[in-house]
Amino acid sequence: MHIEARVTGFIEENCYFVANPDTRETVVIDPGDDAPQLAARLREKKALVVAYLLTHGHVDHVTALAALCDAFPAPIHLHPLDAAWCFSSRNNLPGFYDAPDVPACPRVSAVEGAVFELAGARWSVVETPGHTPGGICWKLEDDRALFTGDTLFCGTAGRTDLPGGDSRALMRSLRKLAALDGDWTVYPGHGDATTLARERRDNYFMQF
Repeated sequence: MHIEARVTGFIEENCYFVANPDTRETVVIDPGDDAPQLAARLREKKALVVAYLLTHGHVDHVTALAALCDAFPAPIHLHPLDAAWCFSSRNNLPGFYDAPDVPACPRVSAVEGAVFELAGARWSVVETPGHTPGGICWKLEDDRALFTGDTLFCGTAGRTDLPGGDSRALMRSLRKLAALDGDWTVYPGHGDATTLARERRDNYFMQF
């Protein structure tokens, strides 16, 4: 699979396009902002969007979703605990983002152990609450790629001081990620990609 990162918005959130090079079927992960630019890039790639995957519901990760759904309809996969609030007036960031528009696309529940066949690839869900109640990571199994949202970053971990944050839950989630088999390329919600092996070795928050 071809993985392309697009940095969006004031907070430089990472949106990912994961495309099957043979079919152009594309999975969009965390479309945070800058919907016109994201849509233009998808059209340039002649992408066939088959799904939107969310790692969590914070506004900086979902602001572009409604506009992209209008242009490229496809199901939205997210955890029900974040689906309960992420498209409501509660989800804003004063000075940066208003609450996101409600997308018209159908929603699919993504919970621990769920497996989806999308764009010719196998995706599975790891529940990783702590940054938000319904935070999840997405495993792109055959590529050994792990999309961690705001749970795990290169050299650090997600904050827990926002509404719904839970520091103990986050530590349990990081322990779960540290216990995954072998190495994975980690694609976080902000900042540079890394590897799980590097984070196990060097990241203070992964020292168990």
